[in-house]
Amino acid sequence: MSADAEDSGGAATGPLSGLLVADFSRILAGPYSTMLLADLGAEVVKVEGPHGDDTRTWQPPVRDGVSTYYMGANRNKRSVALDLKDPDDRAAAQELARRADVLVENFKPGGLARFGLDYDAVAGTNPGIVYASISGFGSAPEGASLPGYDLIVQAISGFMSLTGDPDGSPYRGGVALFDVMAGLHATIGVLSALNHRHATGRGQHIEVNLLSSALSGLVNQTSAYVAGGVVPFRMGNSHPSLFPYEPLPCADGDLIVTAGNNGQFRKLVEVLGVPELADDPRFSRNEDRTANRDELRPLLVERLRTRSKQEWFRDIIGAGVPCGPINTIDQGVAFAQEVGLDPVVEVGEGAAAVPTVRNPITFSETPPAYRLPPPGLDEHGAEIRRWLGAPEEGSR
Repeated sequence: MSADAEDSGGAATGPLSGLLVADFSRILAGPYSTMLLADLGAEVVKVEGPHGDDTRTWQPPVRDGVSTYYMGANRNKRSVALDLKDPDDRAAAQELARRADVLVENFKPGGLARFGLDYDAVAGTNPGIVYASISGFGSAPEGASLPGYDLIVQAISGFMSLTGDPDGSPYRGGVALFDVMAGLHATIGVLSALNHRHATGRGQHIEVNLLSSALSGLVNQTSAYVAGGVVPFRMGNSHPSLFPYEPLPCADGDLIVTAGNNGQFRKLVEVLGVPELADDPRFSRNEDRTANRDELRPLLVERLRTRSKQEWFRDIIGAGVPCGPINTIDQGVAFAQEVGLDPVVEVGEGAAAVPTVRNPITFSETPPAYRLPPPGLDEHGAEIRRWLGAPEEGSR
C-alpha cells in the first residue's frame, strides 16, 4: 500500500512481502487464511460491511471490550468498512480488487456478482488475480444455497458420528475444526496459484469448501469407507487400528499413552514392570493388541494406577514412548512455553499491544512478523480510501 500505511505499522517483511490481499471474508475460514498470509508479509486489507465482521459480536470472552474470537483471526490487517450497495463504496471495492494480487471471499457462491466483484468481473480488469472462494458445500447448484457453518459440516460430514462415547450422543469438536482446515486449504491453494502465476503470468479461480475439507481431513476414516467399504463407528477415545492409543487412568488422572509400534510397546511394558506382556502371543503384534484390547487394558491400568500421571509421564517419555497428560488450555500454553516454543507474542505497541498465538511456521530467512493488532472497524478506512483514489503508480 502507500508509504503512509507502511509507516503506521512498519514496512511489511517476510516471504510474501509486496503482495496485496483484498480480504472480503468474515467469521473464521477466510480470515484465518488471510491472517496467515499477513503474518508472512502480505498487505491485507480487510473489507467489512457497515456492521463489521460477525465475530466482533461473538462474545464473551473479551479483552478490553473486543471479542477474543475476532482477535484470534485478524491480526496484521487493515480494516475498511464499505457498503457494497453504495455506489462510491462499491467503486472503491472494485478498485481494490483491480489492484490486488489475491482476493479471498466467503460470500454464498455467486453472491458478489451483483456488485461486480465475482471472479469473471475482477479478472476482466485484473487477469493476474488469484481469487479464492470459500463456501460450505461448493458452487454446484445442489450445494450453493446451503448454509456453511462449521457445526453443520461437522454433522453432515460424519465427523460427529465418530466423536463421543460409544454409548452416548455424538459430540462436536471443541473448535471449528473444518473452518480452520478450509482456511489452511485456501492458503495452500493461494500459494500454489501464485507460483503458477509467477511461471505463466496468469491468475485463476480457487474454490474451497468446508465439506470437501472435512472429507479430506477425516483421512483414515473416509478411506475406511471409500477404499474398504467399512463405515467407522464411535469409539470414544479409542483408536480403531492401534492399541494402546488412548487415555489410561493413573493414580490421579488420565495419561494419554500411544505405543504406535511393537518396539514402543516393548519399552512401555518394561517401564511399567510387566515386560512379559511384549512376548505374550495375545499382545506381541499391533493387530493382536488391537483385537485383544479388552484383555490388555486392565493389565496396563493395574500398573498405571500405582503412581501419578506426572511420574509416569516422566518415565514413559524417558523410555521413548509417546505419552502426555490431558491439559486445560492454560496448561497447554504453559507446556509449549516449557519446551521452548515461545507460543505467545505481543502484536502492536504500547497500550494497543495485545497477546496472540504465534504463527506455527518457522523460517530460517524470512520469519513471520507481528506488525498490527486486530483492527477496529474501519480503523484504516480514511487512509485506504485516499490510497484507492490516488493513481496506482508507485502505490504498492
